[in-house]
Amino acid sequence: MDESNRSRLTELSYAERRAKLYDPLREEGVFTWDRLYGQEYALADLHRLEESELEGMHAAAEALGRIYAKTVAVVQQGEAALWAELGLPEAAFGALRLRFDESVPTLIGRFDFARTPEGWKMLEFNSDTPTGIVEAFHVNGRICAAWGERDPNEGCSRQLTEAFGRMLQTYREAGMATERIVFSALDWHEEDAGTTRYLLAQSGVREAEFAPLSALRVSGDRLWVAEGPGANESLSGPIDVLYRLHALEKLAEDRDEDGYPTGEHALRLIADRRVAIINPPSGFAAQTKALQALIWSLHEEGRFYSPEEHEAIEAYMLPTYLEPLFPEGTPYVAKPILGREGSGVTIYGADGGVAECSGEAEYLDQPMVYQRLAELPELEVETLGGTYRGRLLWGCFLIDGRASAVVARVGGRITGNLSYYLPSALT
Repeated sequence: MDESNRSRLTELSYAERRAKLYDPLREEGVFTWDRLYGQEYALADLHRLEESELEGMHAAAEALGRIYAKTVAVVQQGEAALWAELGLPEAAFGALRLRFDESVPTLIGRFDFARTPEGWKMLEFNSDTPTGIVEAFHVNGRICAAWGERDPNEGCSRQLTEAFGRMLQTYREAGMATERIVFSALDWHEEDAGTTRYLLAQSGVREAEFAPLSALRVSGDRLWVAEGPGANESLSGPIDVLYRLHALEKLAEDRDEDGYPTGEHALRLIADRRVAIINPPSGFAAQTKALQALIWSLHEEGRFYSPEEHEAIEAYMLPTYLEPLFPEGTPYVAKPILGREGSGVTIYGADGGVAECSGEAEYLDQPMVYQRLAELPELEVETLGGTYRGRLLWGCFLIDGRASAVVARVGGRITGNLSYYLPSALT
């Protein structure tokens, strides 16, 4: 630890310290969302993480990654009735049949963990369009350097480059074209666009380019990028590989202004192997929380998995069902199967009554899974608004099947979109 760095920062007020840490990052243009929706998002403190805790989280992520890979490989060979039961949209069924590398469940995923008295417990797997990437792989190291501390994520960005290279090679070996590679997100969404541009830079693919989702067009049997204004727009060369920070279930619902189901058309192109996507279709199959219920059901029945895999499921997963089948007096959580950022989540107390709900209705029309409650540990952090007492949630990225960078968030009992990002350092 560099004591001179620490002493200089601790002599500053919180607001001054925060400006010193985040103003340079914002000016560089890589991380511009240290404030979100007019509120503080990135904190100027560091959370201490023991090396043994990091190793335990990594071990949990890799063990769960193997379990998910094994399960998803079988699910992708299933029938439409199974996919429907898992809550996956019919428009994506053709794409779900595509299997490329069954040894990994997705290219870039993030497990969310609670640190409990029983050890690390996985709450969910964000395997289709995870965020928090820039914070974990770039910002955390910069904040640790400013404090003179050790970054738990040192060197992890290299895994991103290696993963994209291997994914593209996998597609080539499957006979798919990889000449034109486009990274796409909502260009008006600062976090999504910034995350996508960061991944483009880290991918190591020199010929790749960024295009906003609004510029993508389906025409004939290909996906294109539109160039030029309004009626004078033209279509440039077709896209061979698309990295999209746009969930497949949302794509399935996308329509043009005239009502044409553009998203369904794009999904047919994916199914027909006219465009390859990153994350691959297996990442979408792994995204549904109903898969957690399937894994837990097979575990309770003692089926499908090896003894070592059953041991990992028992150690790292929580009882999860498609109905609230818990013994009386058990607190549990109801979650939309394809929900994100805590929206639509409800916590039920030991008396069966509602203890807390997100207050957001975006995903309430979806089927639910029911998971035994794992309380997040409490901690206090300093913010621009003063001391905040919240709950700590950890994310651990799984990159091409390997445990990678970790990221900490601080919020309520339900971790929502406005929860704080808290940098972390190794003790």
